[in-house]
Amino acid sequence: MIKLCAINEIPTEGAKGFSLNGKNLVVLNYRNEIYIYENSCPHRSIPLEWQPDQFLDYEKTFIQCATHGALFQIDTGVCISGPCVEDRLNKIPFTISNNEIFVTV
Repeated sequence: MIKLCAINEIPTEGAKGFSLNGKNLVVLNYRNEIYIYENSCPHRSIPLEWQPDQFLDYEKTFIQCATHGALFQIDTGVCISGPCVEDRLNKIPFTISNNEIFVTV
C-alpha cells in the first residue's frame, strides 16, 4: 500500500486527480464516502477530465468524460449514458488509516 493523500485534500462533493506509479487516478468524496478509480474512460482509454480535477458533471452527481460526455455513477463506476453504457471504470483498492488514503496500484 502506498500513501496517496490525506482525506481533507479531496474536496467535499468533489474530485481530485493523481498520478502514481504510472497510473492516473481520480479520487472522489461523494456523500462522505471516498471512491477511487483509474482515470481512464473505458470507451477510448483516455483521461476523463477536461481541466485538472474537473471530473464531475454540472450537478456533481456523475463522473463525466470530457471527450464524449459519458456519465458514470460515482458509487459504482458504471456508465449510464454515452458510448460505453454498462461498461465501468476500473476501481482502485484502497484503505483509510488515520485520515490518510493508501492505495494499491
